[in-house]
Amino acid sequence: MFKETDIKELKDNPFKLIGDEWMLISAGNSQKHNFMTASWGGLGILWSRNVATVYIRPSRYTLGFVQNEPFFALSFFGRNKKVHKVGGTMSGRDIDKTEAAGLTPVYADGTVYFEEAELVLICRKLYDTELDNRKFLDPSLEDYYKEIPGDYHKVFIGEIVKTLIKPSRQ
Repeated sequence: MFKETDIKELKDNPFKLIGDEWMLISAGNSQKHNFMTASWGGLGILWSRNVATVYIRPSRYTLGFVQNEPFFALSFFGRNKKVHKVGGTMSGRDIDKTEAAGLTPVYADGTVYFEEAELVLICRKLYDTELDNRKFLDPSLEDYYKEIPGDYHKVFIGEIVKTLIKPSRQ
């Protein structure tokens, strides 16, 4: 059902895609995988490559999967917020989130993504780092970390190596 396309042919606005529609970040394999909802991230060009940047807090179970695998996927579901409720409020440490969200995993291209998605970006990790609050130029950014002090996001930059889209999204 997915069709491979050139990332440059997408009609989606990345600000609406990530900030309004949200995405699932997933990683793992057929033995074990996990995903999480994210509304922070970016798409652009870096090192002459098409890249996606994602941010994951150390407290998130998905972090270990993204750290330990060479690839991760970003899955977009349109306005289907049911999957994002599961992905953002439940932990894969405690439940099978794939089952709870009613998703069908697809194991391909070195990672896991979901058949129900409308758009999938397969990313090969190029770089990771940790946010350092000592480098915040705007002190108000610390407000995002009051709930769990010190839980500063880990940043992953991945080269978008494959873009999959459903015909209904084109």
